[in-house]
Amino acid sequence: MKAPVPHRYIVVEGPIGVGKTSLARRLAERLDASLVLERADDNPFLERFYRNPRAGAFPTQLHFLFQRAQQQAAMNQQDLFASVRVADYLIEKDRLFAELTLDAAEFALYEQVYARLAIDAPKPDLVLYLQAPVDVLLERIAKRRIGHEQLIGRDYLVRLNEAYARFFHDYSAAPLLIVNAAEIDPVSNPADFEELFAAIGRVRKGRQYFNPLRHKAI
Repeated sequence: MKAPVPHRYIVVEGPIGVGKTSLARRLAERLDASLVLERADDNPFLERFYRNPRAGAFPTQLHFLFQRAQQQAAMNQQDLFASVRVADYLIEKDRLFAELTLDAAEFALYEQVYARLAIDAPKPDLVLYLQAPVDVLLERIAKRRIGHEQLIGRDYLVRLNEAYARFFHDYSAAPLLIVNAAEIDPVSNPADFEELFAAIGRVRKGRQYFNPLRHKAI
């Protein structure tokens, strides 16, 4: 059943393992929305990166950059008012990962390529930032058993989590809902999803926080 919301373009973001893609799919289903995914499995360099970050970082990042730029351009060519859209990434996350994984010379070249692409990304009406501690991320990565993700080290996740926290500390480009995602499962738990969905519907501007109630049997 299609549910009305005040947002036409919703982005779900957060570090690897936090559940952003699963939540984006669930929201798109609920809203009868178009789904925009970053398609990490299409990146032929990603496993190389996880096995040897120094050798694989630059081609991995360029592949993601070109892929995301194409997706954003396609969205701009479509009528954003024709339907609701839900995405599992912000284009700005590309630079976040580049700063985290590239050395100084590679990052300088990346910046030149990014500038040449002149990406004109549509602005979200709402961004959901899912937060969780590193131990929770590691547990969820282990549970979903995606081969190359099992190579992700704790130190990398610590740095990634910190990079996301810094990025969203200063983020003001769109209304932001910061979600404590450590102890909820909005994909499989209907009560968690409905509570979060109601919070999404209430956000109109600024920065808000979602700390879920616990749904306990009496």
